[in-house]
Amino acid sequence: MKTIVEKIIQFRNPNFTIDTSLNSGALLHLIWDQFWSIIRGLKVIFFLKNPKGMLLGKRVSFFNTTKIKWGKFLRLGNDVYVSALAKQGIEFGDNVSIGAFSRIIVSTSFNNIGEKIKIGNNVGIGEFAYLGGSGGLEIGDECIVGQYLSCHPENHNHDDLHVPIRHQGVSRKGIKIGKNCWIGSKVTILDGVEIGNGCILAAGSVITKSFPDNSIIGGVPAKLLKTRINEYTSDYTGDLLRSKSI
Repeated sequence: MKTIVEKIIQFRNPNFTIDTSLNSGALLHLIWDQFWSIIRGLKVIFFLKNPKGMLLGKRVSFFNTTKIKWGKFLRLGNDVYVSALAKQGIEFGDNVSIGAFSRIIVSTSFNNIGEKIKIGNNVGIGEFAYLGGSGGLEIGDECIVGQYLSCHPENHNHDDLHVPIRHQGVSRKGIKIGKNCWIGSKVTILDGVEIGNGCILAAGSVITKSFPDNSIIGGVPAKLLKTRINEYTSDYTGDLLRSKSI
């Protein structure tokens, strides 16, 4: 039975193997959960959409499905909400997994609709994520993300001291996260940030500025700790600063 289950899961994740210490009870529970996830995924047929092997947890809901696209084997955990109130919509690549209680929301205002959210192939995001897309959010292929990721591609204007901040409008630049990044738990990424390919973002970091490829980032606000190529040195940091503003 383990071999059969392993082969089925490998359609979604070719590198998957079942741990030899997994007991039969847990395996049966896995089969039961996956079966019902596939059945729940079929509900998108009522929206005239192809499930493409979608696996849905309990109480998953969508808003504006005509603006939502997905690739093969999208997995959404329990209580995930996806709202594509957007100019360009939401796009999930192949083999994307979003943890339970997450919110993928392009915008909440009908008078100033946001741009888009685009998530690449083979991206896994942990529970309780909040992904905003008002100014545009892009996450590259092969990224792995811990719980409580928070992305906010929008800022409130606040220059006029005589007008309530909520009436001063917003500015939007967008957020871009490169390919093959490892983002730790409880990371917050603010508007205008670009993260290069292969970066590592330490747990609890607040990212307020951009960083180039292969950076290891941490802190509040986040700073360059070192790189995956060289240790943090003043000379190398100078090269990074000259090549791209951080």
